[in-house]
Order: sequence, then C-alpha cells, then structure tokens
Amino acid sequence: MPDPSPRLPWWRRWFGLRSEQWAAEFLVRQGHRILDRNWRCPLGEIDLVTQDGPCIVFVEVRSTDEGNMARPAYSVDESKQARLTRLALAYLKRHRLLGRPARFDVVLVCRGDDAGSVRIEHLLNAFPAVGRFQPYS
Repeated sequence: MPDPSPRLPWWRRWFGLRSEQWAAEFLVRQGHRILDRNWRCPLGEIDLVTQDGPCIVFVEVRSTDEGNMARPAYSVDESKQARLTRLALAYLKRHRLLGRPARFDVVLVCRGDDAGSVRIEHLLNAFPAVGRFQPYS
C-alpha cells in the first residue's frame, strides 16, 4: 500500500486507508474480483481496479466522517473524471485489456453513528469516460 500523504492529519490518513479496505471488501461481497489496489503510473493513481463479470471497473473511493454523503460524491468533479479516464486508458493499455468493456464506479464510505460502524454507498457506472481516446462500456 502506498505511503499516505504526510500533509493530512494521521486520523484522515488512517480513515482514508481503512475506507479503501472497506470498499474493497464490500465490492468482493458484491461479486467483484480485485485486480489492483492503488495502481500508480506517472499520470496518478487509481484506488481500486476490479473485474465485475467481463467488465473492468475503475473505482474511486471517497470517504467522509460526516453524515452527508453528497459532499464526497460531488468531489469527483469533471477534472477528476478526466484524470481517471486517462489513468484507466493507461491501465488498459499496460495490461493489454483495450478490447474489454470498462466503467467507472464511485464508492462512498461514511463513518456511521455507532462506534466502529460505516455506511457504504456504491455508485455504479458513476460517470462516462471523459476526453479523447475513451475506453468503452
């Protein structure tokens, strides 16, 4: 697992890393197979890459310790979507998967009201590929 950003307070780094773990466990229970975690290239990082049937799924994990799950969902703005599209294309090229269907999901993780509980919301096919040379779904 990559080193978390030293600029964030320790509890945010911890919660972010745990959120990715919770998201991965959730997706496996939904039938996904984890292909990569925190895949990096010079363009950036993809939180999770999974396989759901024949489809390659690029997953952005967003977390919040507040009750409002809309805020982290809206943080996956057009700029982030374009960057994830470029990263997904790089992943598909590097792994020789360009002919496979692909999609982008967002998993939202929110700390629950009870100590130790979390709420997870899975936004399936959250946004279309953005920009030129898009993978298809």
